[in-house]
Amino acid sequence: MSLAGAVGPVTHATLDDTLPQRLHEELETFLRRNPHRDLAPELVGELTALVLSGGKRLRPTFAWWGWRAAGGESGGPLADVVLRALVALELLQACALVHDDVMDRSTTRRGRPTAHRLFAARHRRDRWAGDADHYGDCAAILVGDLALAWADDALVTAGLPADALGRAWQPWQAMRTEMIAGQHLDLLAGTRREESVAETVRVAGLKTASYTVQRPLHLGAALAGADPGVTEALCAFGRDIGVAYQLRDDLLGVFGDEQVTGKPVGDDLREGKRTPLMATALRLARAADRTDAIRQLRHCLDGGAVDPGTIAEVRALLHDLGAVAAIEQWIAELAQRGLRALARAPIDPTARGRLVSLAAKATTRKR
Repeated sequence: MSLAGAVGPVTHATLDDTLPQRLHEELETFLRRNPHRDLAPELVGELTALVLSGGKRLRPTFAWWGWRAAGGESGGPLADVVLRALVALELLQACALVHDDVMDRSTTRRGRPTAHRLFAARHRRDRWAGDADHYGDCAAILVGDLALAWADDALVTAGLPADALGRAWQPWQAMRTEMIAGQHLDLLAGTRREESVAETVRVAGLKTASYTVQRPLHLGAALAGADPGVTEALCAFGRDIGVAYQLRDDLLGVFGDEQVTGKPVGDDLREGKRTPLMATALRLARAADRTDAIRQLRHCLDGGAVDPGTIAEVRALLHDLGAVAAIEQWIAELAQRGLRALARAPIDPTARGRLVSLAAKATTRKR
């Protein structure tokens, strides 16, 4: 049975109009009613606090409009089923965030302390045995593991027809593995002192673009039983918009407002992140024979001390080298190429308009 068009009469405002609110409600319901929540109340409590504390709901939103683009209707009981299934994407995101924060030693997420810091603080407060930071890391890893397990549960138990679930399983499998592979490549990039623009973009494509935009669109299209041409166009659009989203994230990591992003500005520099922004800056510095710039950039990338003064100097350097302008141009080119791919697809016009709007929001965002 295909989900596309198979709906009953609309008896409420369509989900197109209430999507963010309904996603939040479905997340709340899933977490509250999970039959195993009492087995690990501390882990469940932290997972619940994380997923309900904010977030842009970007991944399920892209998936919803992938479903709508391929002919899925926005009213009726099957729309509710699809919405319930898309909760899985927010739980998958929670897994990525918690594990990423442990690996990056991040201190805040969404304006609150990260999971490993909260667990470590509780250990110290209650004077438990052993090392507090080690306990915090271990407990946070388990929160991420729980989120990943429950993401599968959310997809499988949403009530999807068997054929729709079967179609969705391929992009879902790919998305989980690509996310983990991208995280590992990110880890390797730091240890290998990666400076290749191409390699840092490959990491961005797997770590962020795939599971943020491309695969959610693919998942939504699969749920609707989209034909291969539509799926291919949506995935091409998603790849380009996803990489542009990560490039914007790199800029925000250095130039963003902490009160808006919810994370300390300069964390990417403190963590020595091998981003396309930094790789581009190094390439431009080499081309200009700027040994001073190369030395300063590598100081950050190789774990040197990074204080507010260093961040200000690197910001000025990134502008001076032309790296910021190059990344902005790259974002614009990717966005345009993605929109051209979308324009070629025979999809629902309402969904096309929403996807164009989402692409603009993802590539020009302030947080």
